[in-house]
Amino acid sequence: MRAGELIEPIDSSQLRKSRGAFFTPDSISRYIADWAIRNPEDLVLEPSAGEAAFLTKAVARLNSLGVARPIVAGVEIHGPSARMATQAVELAGGTCEMEVADFFTVDPKPLFDAVIGNPPYIRYQDFTGEPRTRSRESALRAGVSLTALASSWAAFTIHASLFLRPEGRLGLVLPAELLSVNYAAPVRRFLLERFSRVRLVLFERQVFPDAEADVVLLLAEGFGAGPTGHAEVQQSQTADSLESLDDPLVWTPPDPGGKWTGLLVDPEAIEPLRSLIERRHFGHLGDWGDTTLGMVTGNNGYFTLSPQRVAELGLDNADLLKLSPPGSSHLRGLRLSREAVKRLGEEGRQTWLFYPQDELSESARQYVETGETAGVDQAYKCRVRKPWYRVPLVRPADLLLTCMNADTPRLTTNDAKVRHLNSVHGVYLNQDVRELGRDLLPIASLNSVTLLNAEMVGRSYGGGILKIEPREADVWALPSPELVAHRETSLRSLKSRVSRLLREGRLMDAIGVVDEVLFGRLVKTRELEQVRAAHRAMTARRMTRGRSGR
Repeated sequence: MRAGELIEPIDSSQLRKSRGAFFTPDSISRYIADWAIRNPEDLVLEPSAGEAAFLTKAVARLNSLGVARPIVAGVEIHGPSARMATQAVELAGGTCEMEVADFFTVDPKPLFDAVIGNPPYIRYQDFTGEPRTRSRESALRAGVSLTALASSWAAFTIHASLFLRPEGRLGLVLPAELLSVNYAAPVRRFLLERFSRVRLVLFERQVFPDAEADVVLLLAEGFGAGPTGHAEVQQSQTADSLESLDDPLVWTPPDPGGKWTGLLVDPEAIEPLRSLIERRHFGHLGDWGDTTLGMVTGNNGYFTLSPQRVAELGLDNADLLKLSPPGSSHLRGLRLSREAVKRLGEEGRQTWLFYPQDELSESARQYVETGETAGVDQAYKCRVRKPWYRVPLVRPADLLLTCMNADTPRLTTNDAKVRHLNSVHGVYLNQDVRELGRDLLPIASLNSVTLLNAEMVGRSYGGGILKIEPREADVWALPSPELVAHRETSLRSLKSRVSRLLREGRLMDAIGVVDEVLFGRLVKTRELEQVRAAHRAMTARRMTRGRSGR
């Protein structure tokens, strides 16, 4: 090494992850390049080139179209990777025009027939400061306003499109969040409004295990020739089975910016819900009341206490509030009774919340001092409130809604009138339906149509968990108050039977019983079977991805 020569840092997997870089399987980059490049004259850009996974496949594709030494273009923020990418393109038989820069600082010029690649995936928590500002400004150039919650790929998709010539093609590997998260709504709308054809390829198994995220291939063409009223979808088991895809299914979203999870469902399976809503037999949870987050303590291990721990500390009832224990495993039935809460406490669950009076008792003062010695008062949520040991309360909800589910979200009547933490949501029913909802909405919600819709409005998390947030719960399809009132006597007569089935873990049997009473002649048997088949398919897909991601 010559004097004064700098040693470039090794590009470790940790550094790549910090900037959202994950290497793309050859089968995917080849598939996208072959789809996007159609003529020998096509100009190609890879806007986050990494080590040229897509550019080398672009060279191979142009070679096959008769181009002797293709010229391709790339942008890459990481200098050593940019040099490696340039060398890789040359070794593949092409020439690379590489710009070392943050892609969001590159002025978009509509020069390219094909823009292909795998955008960096940086979650909003780590995507801050000047890079976030630049990304949002670049999206605004296209008239797209992104929220502060948007991850890096959202603005990247918009910015990349602006490099396309009219009728150009965009082929990207994107997180499957594109289909479901609220912050991606402007991206979904942009794609359907600006492109004449949008095709998506989904995978049954994870193809980027290190990224801890599912992906979808976005294949959009005809830039500037939109809008298109629909999207096309295909499913591939793995990255290696892309060459044997079935013909795409066509899906027309009710709202271009709304969730696209409906494209995973056979349109005939959605028809019963559409018909039920049209006839006012079904509506949404938001029609019944408001769904809100639970309490955030800042340290559940300190603030939530079992009866045994309360006795050890010598705390008085005046220093405590009744609590639904952390988690939601105890909320799998139709109601949470006082007796059930007592049993949970006897089993060692934390059924009390530490909430001392303004004037601390001696035992409460000692426990507060214990927390300060342990540094509990320095946790962010504790540090920003005064006094630090007074948890902001939410009043006891009418119903408790599980938000993290292996099977499906559950509604449970809060007969114990306990408060709840943010591991579950609280549903506060409108006064005119409060009595009816408390009594019968948990059982009425256990039907096949609602079960399928939960998969559509919720989102899949690691391990195959289905998560539903309050905004998503607001649009979760449920029987209308009118239908529940009409079926009131029959539903009430089922409660003991359904409760027993749920205790035995026979959820689908319970749902079959409720279907029979709730729908009667409203939904034909054949239609219900289509709904159930669609639910099985979506659940299997969620669980398969969860297993493959572990």
